[in-house]
Amino acid sequence: MALYAKIAAMKRILIVKTTSMGDVIHALPVVEDILQHFPDAQIDWLVEESFADIPRLHPRVQQVFTVAVRRWRKQWWHCQTWREISAVKQTVAAQPYDLVLDVQGLVKSAVMSTWAHGPRYGYDKHSIREPLASRFYQHTFDIPYRQHAVIRMRTLAALALDYAVPDDNPAYGLSTDEHHTKKPVFLALHATSRDSKLWPEDHWVDLGQHYAAQGLQMWLPWASASEQARAKRIAAEVPQAMVLPKLSLQQLAGQMPQAQFAVGVDTGLSHLAAALDIPVVALYTDTEPAFTGVAGGRKAPAINLGGKGQLPTVNAVIDHLTAMTLPVAHI
Repeated sequence: MALYAKIAAMKRILIVKTTSMGDVIHALPVVEDILQHFPDAQIDWLVEESFADIPRLHPRVQQVFTVAVRRWRKQWWHCQTWREISAVKQTVAAQPYDLVLDVQGLVKSAVMSTWAHGPRYGYDKHSIREPLASRFYQHTFDIPYRQHAVIRMRTLAALALDYAVPDDNPAYGLSTDEHHTKKPVFLALHATSRDSKLWPEDHWVDLGQHYAAQGLQMWLPWASASEQARAKRIAAEVPQAMVLPKLSLQQLAGQMPQAQFAVGVDTGLSHLAAALDIPVVALYTDTEPAFTGVAGGRKAPAINLGGKGQLPTVNAVIDHLTAMTLPVAHI
């Protein structure tokens, strides 16, 4: 009877959160919250193929199903596209779930949640950017929209699984399978999806030179040719700065914990640094961080500076890093 009770208590849960990198990272605390209340839960994840490395970094996410909506939209008439869609649907439907949790709240994610066999949970029509999506759920919840995405998703999971809504700092639970000691380096996360989100190169140079004088090396990751070129221009003016080799997301996640702290623009990598318990100052110049800004975890702080039409200064960055009691000083 005891064995039966344990088996009956186990839950099989599918999380649907497909895009984008920062948003997928924001959903990771949901996994930690669920496991706190249901330690034996089996948790799977449905995600866009470009961001599949994020849930794979969590040691307790078991199966990661990938979709390629961005690619499929460009090739919707190809037979291969429909074969891929059919294959994903069959894989997701292979075994039943006790709960299908769509924390994305878009029509596309709601439709994908119907591929799984199990009761579907999501936001109600008043709590969602695309109200039509709520029609695809069997259970919906009214969750105020004007709060940070991490809070909204953690609240949705708590209401769906009937445990107390958490009010503590999020835990991300990431594992990189690497053991690193801290080095005298910091991360300069300079690359982002739109030019309007960039921080001026001369600001990066001033920041790098300031820390170089204190013995901290600037690390500059990159993914595209234009990002590599920018990294090289910055590094050329900063003593001992290092342009990292091109790394996969998983490889970069394995290297990032060596850094003392990170300074980053509005990019998924800034969110990843916070999820890896690295102190972060995030810089916003074209978006507002109130609802989707970097959310610090339980072990390291995160500060969001700026906003739409604003340009954080180098000294403002240093001031906030100093307040974090990190090894920095004023220019």
